[in-house]
Amino acid sequence: MGNSTLILQIGLIIVVMFVFMIMPAQKRAKQEKEFEAQLKVGDRVITKGGLHGKLVELGETTIVIETMSGKLKMERSSISREMTLALNKKEEKKDK
Repeated sequence: MGNSTLILQIGLIIVVMFVFMIMPAQKRAKQEKEFEAQLKVGDRVITKGGLHGKLVELGETTIVIETMSGKLKMERSSISREMTLALNKKEEKKDK
């Protein structure tokens, strides 16, 4: 009886870890991919490093953003989804 309880407890721990750790990470990765796919020339973005700029070129895995100091070539994955969405919401409120 002790072994079946132990196996049940270990199984429960694995299920809880999956629900609270792995599923949210997979969801976040899916949202990041969708965000990267929706980028288009002219979008205002913020990189994960905090650089603000406007997209001027889109490649397969790279982008070129124009900042106040010039153009920078970066990886698509360097764009911060959360900060860019927050920037766009702030700009929408200003326009209204």
